[in-house]
Amino acid sequence: MEAIGKATQFVQSAMDMASRIAKQQADSPVGAGFQAQLQDQANRIQEGFATQAQTLPMNPGSNPGTAFSDMVSKLAGDVSMKQAQAGDAWQGVLSGQGVPLHQAVIASEEAAVSFQLMVEVRNKLLESYKELMRMQA
Repeated sequence: MEAIGKATQFVQSAMDMASRIAKQQADSPVGAGFQAQLQDQANRIQEGFATQAQTLPMNPGSNPGTAFSDMVSKLAGDVSMKQAQAGDAWQGVLSGQGVPLHQAVIASEEAAVSFQLMVEVRNKLLESYKELMRMQA
């Protein structure tokens, strides 16, 4: 059960970091609309985690790492998708396909924030792993 508590703390700290990043982005030239989108996205992730945490099986015979692995894989896939969308938006701007500049900037900022979140999740995972190794030693 202690591992579940640590995982919950880890996800909460990642969500806090995402919220701080979103608040920092409010000062960027993109504006408050982008901040609202980021906050909505952070809230959806947090609600999704809360829902998943309530429905995770607690059977000792099951593999609880699968649900976490799926969550991390989905996060990486979302980051990759956002980066591809940002690239497509910039290609549209540069090639004159009628993509507004502000949409390309917003897509780039979304991709950057998603990537920052993924990096922070990775850092927290490594930190948690090292802490578990220290506890076992």
